[in-house]
Amino acid sequence: MSAGESGGRAEIHHAHRDVNGGWLRPSVFGAMDGLVSNFALIAGVAGGTASTRVIVLAGVAGLAAGAFSMAGGEYVSVASQRELALAEIDVERRELERHPEAEQAELAQLYESRGVDPAVAAEVARQISQDPEKALEVHARAELGVAPDDLPSPRIAALSSFLSFSVGAILPLLPYLLGVTSLVSSAVISCLALFGAGALVSRVTARSWWYSGLRQLVVGVVAAALTFGLGHLLGGSGL
Repeated sequence: MSAGESGGRAEIHHAHRDVNGGWLRPSVFGAMDGLVSNFALIAGVAGGTASTRVIVLAGVAGLAAGAFSMAGGEYVSVASQRELALAEIDVERRELERHPEAEQAELAQLYESRGVDPAVAAEVARQISQDPEKALEVHARAELGVAPDDLPSPRIAALSSFLSFSVGAILPLLPYLLGVTSLVSSAVISCLALFGAGALVSRVTARSWWYSGLRQLVVGVVAAALTFGLGHLLGGSGL
């Protein structure tokens, strides 16, 4: 006897990973951004001067500037996106109030376009439309791709960006803050962190952990090497 005949629920034999990455994706990428940019900045300054004080000052300035820039940019971006979504949701709410029959028919057509029998689609649309808030939610998800009660918070996005960038940016600076004056220590910590962050990203991609780790390591090392070379060139020329 099938699940439908017995009145039971069908068993689900598979599961999918979160293709959006959830909180992991923006957090890890924010940290990698801070790590790569500040590692490259510190390497560039270290290539042009042996002054630990100057290197630390550059690293701290890079951390602060990057973190505040990321937070500010994320706040404005998410706030603008939220304001646009709210404005469009208000448009949809007014349409539901002024033209409920037309909106119900539109919803039925949407279900029909997805392969639902016309009679069933009309009945589903009718039942959903009986609850104005549920109808608004369904229309917003279908037409705008957003949920009225689940819009992103600009403050949380800004704070998350600030913290994740800062965590990444402080790692290459940490040896200097602890009194170590060699770029080698900063490079070792940065390389380990780059590989670890890349491996962590593999949880939201289809790549293996070692491939993602090596890819991120190569990107970070190349960026640091290029800026170190530029710093050495400019420092040696007396600029």
